[in-house]
Amino acid sequence: MAYIMVDVESDGPIPGDFSMISFGAVLVDDQLDKTFYGKLKPISDRFIPEALSISGISRDESLSFDEPQKVMTQFADWINAVCTDRPIFISDNSGFDWMFICWYFHHFTGTNPFGFSSQNLGSLYKGMVKDTFKTFKHLRRTKHTHNPVDDCMGNAEALLTMKNEMGLKIKF
Repeated sequence: MAYIMVDVESDGPIPGDFSMISFGAVLVDDQLDKTFYGKLKPISDRFIPEALSISGISRDESLSFDEPQKVMTQFADWINAVCTDRPIFISDNSGFDWMFICWYFHHFTGTNPFGFSSQNLGSLYKGMVKDTFKTFKHLRRTKHTHNPVDDCMGNAEALLTMKNEMGLKIKF
């Protein structure tokens, strides 16, 4: 299986009414050298300034980004190019990240290369340490900057630490 760590930045809480502004992805392997960065033009006039400000991107800047159909097609092509096996979606907050990626794939390309399920890194870690109050975030090496490539890179590093140092049985 090919694990793809994903992180999404948006200008609001849900897809459709609000927009996914950018996202990053990294193929989880020992090299962490296969990344994708997408910046998408908003699909709605609605946005929450506080939500958008987290990404460090202005509304005017986001209006110059690529059309979502183009970006999602490029992302699907990237997934197909880097995965020799079934791609598995994983993220720090899969409830949030998955709903945007899944919605955008289905809305703009008609299909989702990840299928119909996702995995949550935080829940995986909580199960490993048998404590629902623990967080994996101390395992990141790359600083969490809200640049989605940086953020998914740090999360991929944490997953590798879980495998290589904590004994997680997982195959990349």
